[in-house]
Amino acid sequence: MIALLLIPLLLPFTLPTLARRALAHLDPVTALRALTACALTCAGACVSALGALVLTGLLKLSLFAALGDLIHPLRTPSDLLVLPAAALATGALTLGTWTLSRSAVRQARAFRAARTEADRRPAAGDLCVIDSPHPDAYALPGRPHRIVVTTAMLRSLDPAERQALFAHERAHNAGRHHYFLAAAELAAHCHPALHATRATIRLAAERAADESAAAAVGDRRLLARAIARAALASDAQHSTRPGFAPAAASGPVPQRVAALLAPHERRSNTTRWIALLLLTVCAILPAGAATTGVVALHHDVEVAQGEESR
Repeated sequence: MIALLLIPLLLPFTLPTLARRALAHLDPVTALRALTACALTCAGACVSALGALVLTGLLKLSLFAALGDLIHPLRTPSDLLVLPAAALATGALTLGTWTLSRSAVRQARAFRAARTEADRRPAAGDLCVIDSPHPDAYALPGRPHRIVVTTAMLRSLDPAERQALFAHERAHNAGRHHYFLAAAELAAHCHPALHATRATIRLAAERAADESAAAAVGDRRLLARAIARAALASDAQHSTRPGFAPAAASGPVPQRVAALLAPHERRSNTTRWIALLLLTVCAILPAGAATTGVVALHHDVEVAQGEESR
């Protein structure tokens, strides 16, 4: 059982490299959905495995064994292995809960402040202009969706580049990319390897918006120039946008610009299916191992309670 519970804790370390390769071989929208689903599955499997380890360690203690109505010792490996593993799992769950809570509170405050400021301003359709000396632009979710841009950012771009920037931000809102970014943020607090995967999911969201905006604008070079100039002008230190609110100037901009300017290459169906298959395996193995481990623990607890035979 302990060996099964280690699989969801170790296998996600392969995901950051796999995620980068998958993004290179999949179209951005498919990559965004597949990577987010894989990250969430791995995160859930990791939390389940840690919880099972904590419960196993607690039931080895006489107080919790009595509370669990155990009449036989719980069948596990040596206490020298189980108790330290349970202690480490408790620490990991506590740390993850603490960092996730802090992030959620910070993001909620930032979203509430950004939404309040946007709602106070007159809007032209979905566009909200904020008077600020700090260049910034982002897609703000909510009802209704807003594209928030500062006067400093508008001054940094020519009219055609502004329209390209707006098309990019509208693509974020149309694709509901804030949900994917919020899910990636949640997963990142469940396993250290998912921090790097979060960055790849953010890049996939930006690439998806880039491709959608390029189709809407009809000029990939114009969009690439608008993104590059917006990134050069952007003042990240003074940005007030929430972390799950996507922005054209975020992410590895040189890589995105290179993708927009590169000649269009048709992706091989074989490599696409291989990338999807590897992501599916990377999600199913941890989930299956965690589920099997939890079921095995449940069976061992019932045996220790005298409800089932060994």
